[in-house]
Amino acid sequence: MYKYLDSINSPADLRKLDVSVLPELCAELRDYIVRCCADNPGHLASSLGTVEMIVAVHYVFDTPEDNLVFDVGHQAYAHKILTGRREAFASMRREGGISGFPSRGESIYDAFGVGHSSTSVSAALGFAEAARIKGSGVASIAFIGDGALTGGLAFEGLNNAGVSGANLVIVLNDNNQSVDRSTGAVHNNLLRLTTSAPYNTLKNTVWSVMGDTRFRHFIMRVSRGFKSWIVRDSGGDFFESLGLRYFGPVDGSDVIGLVRTLRRIRDLKGPRVLHCITKKGFGYRPAENDPTVWHYPGRFDVQTGGRKVRHYDADRYQDVFGQVLCDMASSDGRVVGITPAMATGSGMTDFAARFPDRFFDVGIEEEHAVTFSAGLAAAGLKPFCAGYATFAERAYDQVLHDVALQGLPVVLCLDRAGLVGEDGATHNGVFDIAAFRSVPGTVIACPRNEIELKNMLYTALGCDSGPFIIRYPRGCGEGVDWRRSEPEALPVGKAETLLEGSDVAIVATGHPVNRALEAALQFAGRVGVYDFRFVKPLDGELLCAIAGRYRYILTVEDGVVKGGLFGAVCEFLQDKGLAVPCRGLGVGDDFVRHASQSAQRAAGGLDTAGISAALSDILVGLESD
Repeated sequence: MYKYLDSINSPADLRKLDVSVLPELCAELRDYIVRCCADNPGHLASSLGTVEMIVAVHYVFDTPEDNLVFDVGHQAYAHKILTGRREAFASMRREGGISGFPSRGESIYDAFGVGHSSTSVSAALGFAEAARIKGSGVASIAFIGDGALTGGLAFEGLNNAGVSGANLVIVLNDNNQSVDRSTGAVHNNLLRLTTSAPYNTLKNTVWSVMGDTRFRHFIMRVSRGFKSWIVRDSGGDFFESLGLRYFGPVDGSDVIGLVRTLRRIRDLKGPRVLHCITKKGFGYRPAENDPTVWHYPGRFDVQTGGRKVRHYDADRYQDVFGQVLCDMASSDGRVVGITPAMATGSGMTDFAARFPDRFFDVGIEEEHAVTFSAGLAAAGLKPFCAGYATFAERAYDQVLHDVALQGLPVVLCLDRAGLVGEDGATHNGVFDIAAFRSVPGTVIACPRNEIELKNMLYTALGCDSGPFIIRYPRGCGEGVDWRRSEPEALPVGKAETLLEGSDVAIVATGHPVNRALEAALQFAGRVGVYDFRFVKPLDGELLCAIAGRYRYILTVEDGVVKGGLFGAVCEFLQDKGLAVPCRGLGVGDDFVRHASQSAQRAAGGLDTAGISAALSDILVGLESD
């Protein structure tokens, strides 16, 4: 089907091609990515914009000997296809298929596993320093961009890299359209000069002769000042000030130009940055026109660009959150919304439009988002900080020291809590309860449906201390009519009895409560169901009553069992000296791979059938005692 792509099973095959045919190869790669993602949804726009850069890097560098480390792994689709996974790419993110992100266990070309952003510079610097210690001479390439440069860890890595002298190349994918393309003779001549071998040989020789002297540092400052005066608008002054050799900006969609530039940079000494200007969604007009929607467009028609928009049977939790937040902000001027680059995914686009002065998208900066929220709270506002549960792990220290220690009323709204489906191990939000349950003074609330989410948001609005964490799953709710329900402030730390039984009590939290109730109804009054909508503080009074009435307790949660609700219940019973056998259903001591949400939940016994099977097993055991 493809003239060049079909013959490439590794970067070694790629390097056999003449550089003149690389543009045609890039067109084939882009076409293949679009066609595969049309039927098997993925992160499309980001990877379309990086095709030429990835081809050029693999063409110039000796991967996998040279270590290529990606940032924001959804940029890496062309990389997967070029590294022996062309056929497998069609099954990407499906159960049994390859991951949507680079994974060390999947390929020797995936030098470092990624999923969360801003890690590439630090990891690639580690590879570079290891190469220096071993004397191997291999290069390390950090491929960063698509917003990842805003993350604090990226700056920490750049700061360290600038004084390292490491053989590190940082390829910056700059697809922010607010950055103008640098054009003209001065820019082009500067690029040719700074990447030329004679220039860099002379510069390195002069530096060596001068040694570590004040005169050398004076000359460096003069040189840097002159260069930054010329490329001031490109951002070069920032990188040069950190001790990083800066080159660019260059056209990140010109594969032949990129190859030429990377060849010149490859043999230079020390850490260097190649600044590439790209267009997210490049080469596929619908994605170019609306890169936000086409970041993850779902299924679509390749020819027309028409998206096959999914119709939901119920409102999504993120949309419930967004609407309720707007309702609260309409009547309470203290309400402010904060998100670390998750406005669309967290349902905050309407809030941003209606209350622009009270909305803050701080970029991919989870730690800053939480401490910034703490500052807003300390100043008397009511911040609702919304993001994904998996990314909240990065802000643990800020929740602990900046919010909880000071008792500040920050509300953390964690979307995509629990098993998230096709994004897999890097994105499953299953560790947050176990992590944050250890933080003193924290409230952890888990709604079982849309009405409870609405009530928990209003409950959090009325609380004057924090942190107050509300976690809810990816996808649709239960279809209850939450819009007509009047908001109700719930008693914090109080569970709800849904069904009484005689032998086994299900103590559940969050949306698995619904499946637990369905399973319990199959056992004719022998199973009771209790919605522990607050994992912290735990309803000790009700738990004592349950322990006194039932012969067995089964906990059910959409998170890790160790340290989660199961851990909380067992700790409480132990402290009270209540000897009731317990079993926990949830995520085990392992990372859950990508599959559909329903498949992940079934594998963990968290669907109705799985809970029913666990109850049958328990009841059989009780009868044999």
